[in-house]
Amino acid sequence: MRQVKADPILNGKSEDVPDTEASNAALVSAQERVRERGHWNNKVEFVLSVAGEIIGLGNVWRFPYLCYKNGGGAFLIPYVIFFVCCGIPVFLLETALGQFTSQGGITCWRQICPLFEGIGYATQVIEAHVNIYYIIVLAWAIFYLLNSFTSELPWASCDHHWNTKNCVEFQKLNITNCTQDNTRNGTSSVIEFWERRVLGLSSGIEKIGNVRWELALCLLAAWIICYFCIWKGPKSTGKVVYVTATFPYLMLLVLLIRGVTLPGASEGIKFYLYPDMSRLSEPQVWVDAGTQIFFSYAICLGCLTALGSYNPYHNNCYRDCIMLCCLNSGTSFVAGFAIFSVLGFMAYEQGVPIAEVAESGPGLTFIAYPKAVTMMPLSPLWAILFFLMLIFLGLDSQFVCMESMVTAVIDMYPHIFRKGYRREQLICIIAIISYLIGLFMVTEGGMYVFQLFDAYASSGMCLLFVAIFECICIGWFYGSNRFYDNIEDMIGYRPFILIKWCWMFITPGICGGIFIFFIVRYKPLKYNNVYTYPTWGHGLGWLLALSSMLCIPFGILYKLSQVDGTLSQRFRKLTTPSPELQMRGKSSLVTANDYETKHRGDGYVSTITEKETHF
Repeated sequence: MRQVKADPILNGKSEDVPDTEASNAALVSAQERVRERGHWNNKVEFVLSVAGEIIGLGNVWRFPYLCYKNGGGAFLIPYVIFFVCCGIPVFLLETALGQFTSQGGITCWRQICPLFEGIGYATQVIEAHVNIYYIIVLAWAIFYLLNSFTSELPWASCDHHWNTKNCVEFQKLNITNCTQDNTRNGTSSVIEFWERRVLGLSSGIEKIGNVRWELALCLLAAWIICYFCIWKGPKSTGKVVYVTATFPYLMLLVLLIRGVTLPGASEGIKFYLYPDMSRLSEPQVWVDAGTQIFFSYAICLGCLTALGSYNPYHNNCYRDCIMLCCLNSGTSFVAGFAIFSVLGFMAYEQGVPIAEVAESGPGLTFIAYPKAVTMMPLSPLWAILFFLMLIFLGLDSQFVCMESMVTAVIDMYPHIFRKGYRREQLICIIAIISYLIGLFMVTEGGMYVFQLFDAYASSGMCLLFVAIFECICIGWFYGSNRFYDNIEDMIGYRPFILIKWCWMFITPGICGGIFIFFIVRYKPLKYNNVYTYPTWGHGLGWLLALSSMLCIPFGILYKLSQVDGTLSQRFRKLTTPSPELQMRGKSSLVTANDYETKHRGDGYVSTITEKETHF
């Protein structure tokens, strides 16, 4: 049968491909597969879904604190560097990979480079951990929200059954009556509400205690909401995000306006942004900037790949990525004004330095901010708005993460789960299992379990490890030039050349350096810098971390053991893309089964013969 020449695929060189009829048949098959999987109804649904996933609780409770802690405005310098060199490149890599393959977080790597299929399993293990523990924050926020519908907030006073004799109130009206000694020797009513009423906190992880049934019900409610947000796939998810992704911005704007009008707000904002350039000489500042990018951009979780897989083939994913990355970082920056204006007000009312009221993580969300709210007029209203914002911020991150995991499983076994109501049944099973495991985190010792998951299971160390191998796989084994060809086929032009250099050299180098820093500077986990975990607790944490990272090396060894031939022949087979992959814009097969062809520019060591002409 007559052979035809394809448009450039490998480093701008034409290669022989199957005849037109076979190529068209493969193209029709790919289009049918896309229809079976489902797709976004329009671009807005994709943008809002990704925005909902990447803009979450970390934008509110982590970035502002890191900025203040690491030199204020000076922290933006390393942050922007990592934004350009790590955030955008990996974000584009994962989104474009999903859009090009139309596959979920595991099968996309199987098709691109079977040797690195373990990357997909690693991302899904991390995602499974996140599914279990991230939703706990929603349960806490729902509990606080329900307790905010009162004339007086329950954490504002000390006359409740959970309070101790050492309880000290921090309301605006009696703040002047609290001497410094009383404040120092007593316990805030806000802290007692958090630790005694909400958590029922035990003395350690050794005493796991009973399930807090109210939190268990809040957790159940969160899972039910999450289930119905995604049970129909993109059809339901795409509609829900119109509310869940936009409502937090409305609330953030309201809280920002309220915050900057409070007395003392200017001092808080100054504290947030005032640059201390000397801090840039400290390695920890750069590590914090790098890990914040990975945390807030939801990279190395498989989420972006899954969301991108529902895009039309010719969607401009490059433009979307730059826009969404800027939106994410911009939201984090603006959230800092909303948070630190209120913290400045609280410090002003208490007559203490802002450093004494600034906190991060749950401490900011469930202690510092609720304490500040008690000092405002109409405090229940502001509490309701704040916790509504938290719930919506966390909800879309949670259900999009869940959607990504379900997509990965269904794409692995489409013949099983694309029948009848099996998708809905799969989501229900995953939700029930995650809920039952999550019950350990709503016990009296649950906070210690939660912190183990937060510090180990989805830590920056795990994300960095996965990012290194993602860049190695695309940049060197599949080939950065070839992937640029794929992106050009989808969007009509090639991305800026710096992104290719980042995939091949800069991003894996930076991630490797930070990963080594993590290992060398490792410190045993503590709760509130007071409680030290037992040895078996640290062992459990490392088991959670290794459960994802080991998927990659073990996956490579397993793949090599399943293929016959010499070691070089095995590598050749396992680094050859699937013949199902096709550049649908030009009807040109991507796969290059010829070993010599691969080594001419896009094999194990990809040469950089540039033809980048578009930004």
